[in-house]
Amino acid sequence: MPEWLKISTDLLVQALVTFMLVGLGVLAVPILPGLVIIWAAALGYGIYAGFGVLGWVMFGLMTVLMIGGSFVDNLLMAASSRKEGASWLSIGLALLAAILGNFAFPVLGGIAAAILTLFAAEWVRLKDTQKAYTTMKGMMIGCGWAFVIRFIIGLVMIGLWMIWAWT
Repeated sequence: MPEWLKISTDLLVQALVTFMLVGLGVLAVPILPGLVIIWAAALGYGIYAGFGVLGWVMFGLMTVLMIGGSFVDNLLMAASSRKEGASWLSIGLALLAAILGNFAFPVLGGIAAAILTLFAAEWVRLKDTQKAYTTMKGMMIGCGWAFVIRFIIGLVMIGLWMIWAWT
């Protein structure tokens, strides 16, 4: 490794902890991939410090958690909406609106587009404002639970990395 690339391990660990905490913090913003940020920091640590057997095991677990946590939003939002009576078509339209909303209005555009699209689709389908509102509320509850679960997953990922880095 070139001499100019060598940094102290303590400095690297402090920088990565900061990076991972930023990843944990941005989980509140639906468009920012907080779990991917935590995972990328661990990958950077592994490339710099070496993986070893423990590193590969911990990094593998972190990868599984990152992938699962990345899908938890859609699953919980869809399940909560469906539980409240939303049709699969309305849920699919809301998902499509979320994707487009993320591009059109980054940060909160996706979640706003999903919620409003679900309400509109259910109102058109049922012609009942209260039922459409109930399905929309179900989606928002699912979004809240998804945040909680992603936050816990982020904490576990950081904990796995700490075991790897400090063992």
